[in-house]
Amino acid sequence: MIENKQEKSLQEVLYSMKTPLFIEQHFHGCYGIDFNKASVDDVLYLSHKLLREGIGYIFPTLVTDSVENTIRQIQIIKSAAVRQSEDMAKICGIHLEGIFLNPEKKGIHNAEHFMKPSIDNYQLIEDDFIKIITLAPELTDKSLLEYLHSKGVKVQAGHCVASDLSNIDATTHTFNAMSGVTHRGGSTALSALINDNIYTEVIGDGIHVSDDALRLLFKIKQMNKILLVSDCLPCTHSDVKEFIFADEKIYFDGNQATSAEGTLAGSSKLLPDIVKILGQKDLFNRQYISNSYDYHNLLPRGEIYWDDEFNIIEVKY
Repeated sequence: MIENKQEKSLQEVLYSMKTPLFIEQHFHGCYGIDFNKASVDDVLYLSHKLLREGIGYIFPTLVTDSVENTIRQIQIIKSAAVRQSEDMAKICGIHLEGIFLNPEKKGIHNAEHFMKPSIDNYQLIEDDFIKIITLAPELTDKSLLEYLHSKGVKVQAGHCVASDLSNIDATTHTFNAMSGVTHRGGSTALSALINDNIYTEVIGDGIHVSDDALRLLFKIKQMNKILLVSDCLPCTHSDVKEFIFADEKIYFDGNQATSAEGTLAGSSKLLPDIVKILGQKDLFNRQYISNSYDYHNLLPRGEIYWDDEFNIIEVKY
């Protein structure tokens, strides 16, 4: 019995926290692979690697592109999903972050490809594998919002200045590429903080959002409505230092990925990396992982065991 107690104590030291695997609902690629350019084999390779990182479900995210390339990449990702095996992070659908954004908050996106958010324009690229769409509500016909919801698509407000978030399911990378918190009038970020009916994505990589802004979000927002996302790029977990993304040359210095003008293009961290960053600042709560399962109505998959410094000790799937 003494030996059993000692073994249990050792387990408690090694495994100070247990969580389900992650859901990556907003990321553009990693391991040198870009979903806007990937082949079927690329997507399968990436999903195989991600499961070992502790990521169980993924929504490959397409940045603004031409209609033709968007259609092609949707079909490629859809084909990869059919060919997946059990030892891969499951592809649940596509997050379309592009085409229907506000040029005022375009970020790294190429506004030359933007179109008015309408049913007719959406039907140019429509596919039943699109499960999330980021758009600018202030430019969107109400009929499109109703149409998307009728098709089971989650609608997220991003790259926008809207203060009215009616008929919106979530905000995309809250604080980034949207009108910020203000003490006069409305804004997207302010509405996201006080609206208890919507979820809020946030990038907690220590670069996109300051620690104080994160504390504000975590303090004000309902705990069960916070979604951690990575918004990571092809340079993530790779040796890539320069690459083309959203028709821009992007430079990665090992910490930040930016255009030549200094515009942030996305992060270089996967969700497990972000949890370590947040955990070591005492800003992490396990609820943030389970929220994604509730948002997508998915069953928890696998287990991740963490030490007290938020390093992954073991991944079970």
